[in-house]
Amino acid sequence: MKKPAESSLIKGEIADYYFDGKILYSYSKSIKRTVQLIADNVALVKSITGNKPVPLLIYLCDSPVPDKATRKFSTAKLPEIYTSMAMVSKPGLSQFIMRILFKFQKPPIPMKSFTDDEEAKKWLNQL
Repeated sequence: MKKPAESSLIKGEIADYYFDGKILYSYSKSIKRTVQLIADNVALVKSITGNKPVPLLIYLCDSPVPDKATRKFSTAKLPEIYTSMAMVSKPGLSQFIMRILFKFQKPPIPMKSFTDDEEAKKWLNQL
């Protein structure tokens, strides 16, 4: 899938977003996540989606590993803003992130890793 024009993206600190009315597309940025950045991002996502959890298709990039408090906070906030998450990345990256975030617990929403965004979109649409 082609990235939308810059003018149609909603800019955020940790990612830029595009919402097609059904799926929220996230273009991740290579920045270390903190509790404050995650909190600000949750507020941004809620403003984009009208405070309604939606499916997320995220294009991951390499970024520094967040600290334990940030990982815990991020995991707790996922169900508030997303119903499911399809992660698109180069092979191995999303699996690495899943291992870090969900080392001791199951993800709070359906999540799946992909290297092809059309497959990711198809999976989100069938949930």
